[in-house]
Amino acid sequence: MGAGVPKAFVPLEGVPLLGHALRGALSCAAVDEIAVVAPASHRQQAHAIAEGVCRGLGSSTPVTVVVGGAERGDSVAAGLRALGADVDVVLVHDAARCLTPVDVFDRVVAGVRSGVVAVVPGAPVVDTIKQVDADGFVVATPDRAALRAVQTPQGFRRDVLERAHAGGSDATDDAGLVERLGERVLVVDGDPRALKVTTPADLEAAARLLTAP
Repeated sequence: MGAGVPKAFVPLEGVPLLGHALRGALSCAAVDEIAVVAPASHRQQAHAIAEGVCRGLGSSTPVTVVVGGAERGDSVAAGLRALGADVDVVLVHDAARCLTPVDVFDRVVAGVRSGVVAVVPGAPVVDTIKQVDADGFVVATPDRAALRAVQTPQGFRRDVLERAHAGGSDATDDAGLVERLGERVLVVDGDPRALKVTTPADLEAAARLLTAP
């Protein structure tokens, strides 16, 4: 998908994934401000993309671009520091899930506003999942009816997310950090369009979704 090009800047039908992701986030009425976390090498490009999307949507929602850190957790922390002090609900979104529809954003925000400290969108798992040991032998077959493939945006009460990151950021998602605090995480309905674009095949699938009637 382009050697040396961060995923967020890979074009999808002529628009970087970041542009599509911002369009979705800015279309959520509950989003008051956005912090885009980008590599230092692509900070100016991220600025230009954000300005173009805001101009195209006629949006006055402030978008700040900050430089990320060495690890995923460092980047989330940088984004948190960039948000205004009055922001009490934080959505962490992966630009690779650039086609996430606005109603997923709405469901996540509504869940946090209802009093839940952490909310993630998820989709039922259709494959049979095997848990294996270090040697590759199956040790368990989880009931897939109880499994969900988690998507983004993930929503959090800000104080809980900051507390979760203060305890370490070595997790594949922020909900995992919150779980370590002993807090409960609610899963709401995700959407097939929130696929993660990581391979050329994913990019082709996203293009089909984007151009579908």
